[in-house]
Amino acid sequence: QVQLVESGGGLVQVGGSLRLSCAASGRTFSSYAMGWFRQAPGKEREFVAAISWSGGNTHYADSMKGRFTISRDNAKNTVYLQMNSLKVEDTAVYYCAAADPGVWYPDSVATYSYWGQGTQVTVSS
Repeated sequence: QVQLVESGGGLVQVGGSLRLSCAASGRTFSSYAMGWFRQAPGKEREFVAAISWSGGNTHYADSMKGRFTISRDNAKNTVYLQMNSLKVEDTAVYYCAAADPGVWYPDSVATYSYWGQGTQVTVSS
């Protein structure tokens, strides 16, 4: 079991940056692959980025490549999402998620067993 708490969301102008953090409880954080997803009003939850348990493998949605960077610090039980060159269409609630050890489909909502409560990111023009 792991509990996740996101932070770092807020209001930013187009072209700005934000860094989201997701703090996890539990001593086995390093065994979980982690992902970030987002959900805009009236839309389905969509994949943003994911990182393997060791941090050695990362995956990104095409529209985030080159702008977003996922990382993790297993000593701090925290995963990060650095977001640069933000666009209005990046406005959404951002969720972090943890996948139990085993088969992992990084961009699949169904592969993640644990979810945070979300943090709002609003990009204004």
